[in-house]
Amino acid sequence: MSINTFLAFVLCIALFIGSIFIRTDNLGIFVDLGSFIMVVVGTLAATFLGQEARYVGLALRGIASTFSVQRIGRSILNQEVGRIIRWGYLTQQHGIKALDQEIQKVQADPFLSFGLELVLSGYKSPEVRENLMSVANSTFERNMVPANICKSMASTAPAFGMIGTLVGLIIMLDGLEGDPSKLGTGLAVALNTTLYGVILARMICLPAANKMTQRHQINRFRHELLLEGMALLADRKNPRFIQDRMNSFLDPAIRFDIDKQLREK
Repeated sequence: MSINTFLAFVLCIALFIGSIFIRTDNLGIFVDLGSFIMVVVGTLAATFLGQEARYVGLALRGIASTFSVQRIGRSILNQEVGRIIRWGYLTQQHGIKALDQEIQKVQADPFLSFGLELVLSGYKSPEVRENLMSVANSTFERNMVPANICKSMASTAPAFGMIGTLVGLIIMLDGLEGDPSKLGTGLAVALNTTLYGVILARMICLPAANKMTQRHQINRFRHELLLEGMALLADRKNPRFIQDRMNSFLDPAIRFDIDKQLREK
């Protein structure tokens, strides 16, 4: 679990509840089942109505996954550069066929294994770059679908909050000439649905969409870094040239240093 994400979520909830306690200790006035159903179920229903169910399911799982740890960290990018450089030494010493055994080690990574297959198949550098760029772009676009659905949900939730507000006002106005006790019920529905809609949008859907987008952008950057390394392998470039070219993509603090690795050995 991502501790930072969890603590940030807890802090949001704590600030919300704490601000209520400053004014009142009656939390019950903020609990309304009808408002909850109006906003949450309504938002989900509208989303399933406008999107394919499979992708809505991916979006909901994506919201839950924001609490997991990001797999691609800064150290991982450094290790990726080191892996490509090691492959560069293998091809320099034993030829391109020496990479045959490496495919088995990266089968769990479709992008990396596909790139190695292209290099082993004898594709030239521009062809490797073009093919892998196509994979990187299509993967990014495909991964962004759930994130975009979450953004859509973030805009839909306040709309259902507004619908609930209108329903509550109608109930309230209807009670003016009849039972005055309906005024409280109408106001509760009117105000709580607006509150729930904003909370769902701003504390759940939109932050999740932003985090999902950021993670997919990081993954796309990794793909661009790897495709550059694969293209250089296909060109049979010197490992130090590969290092300098791939390091140009990275923050100076995490650049790979062949000489440092040799000294540590």
